[in-house]
Amino acid sequence: MNEAPAYGSAFSRGLRLDIKGVTILLISGTASVDEAGRTVHVGDFSAQTWRTYQNITALLEAEGATWKDVVRTTCYLRDIERDYAAFNEIRAQFFKEQGLIPLPASTGIQAILCRPDLLIEIEAMAIFESDRGASASDNGERAKAAA
Repeated sequence: MNEAPAYGSAFSRGLRLDIKGVTILLISGTASVDEAGRTVHVGDFSAQTWRTYQNITALLEAEGATWKDVVRTTCYLRDIERDYAAFNEIRAQFFKEQGLIPLPASTGIQAILCRPDLLIEIEAMAIFESDRGASASDNGERAKAAA
């Protein structure tokens, strides 16, 4: 969750908290960006949505989590009236592929996003037992903000 500053961002990609054997991952708003922070799939809502889910999946995996640990998402759409049906279809398909039962709590909001070429941004919260999430965070950075 530490790559954001490398491409000039002033926000954290997420925060990992380890509290009494429980890990909480707070994944910041994540969008359709590549490894250098450049927007990908400009103008293509569906492709941006899939890339956003892929990016969140990578962040979860880096911390030893999966989508089955996600308890909440907040989904920001630039044009909710135009894109909600497509978003809901992709989200349902993605969650089905992940085998999620029950589904995470979720909120959809229309918002002006930080870049005009982004059409969707998603935040996520995951909770799991800390001993299962031992991976990239074992380097002494547990409970530090990913700056």
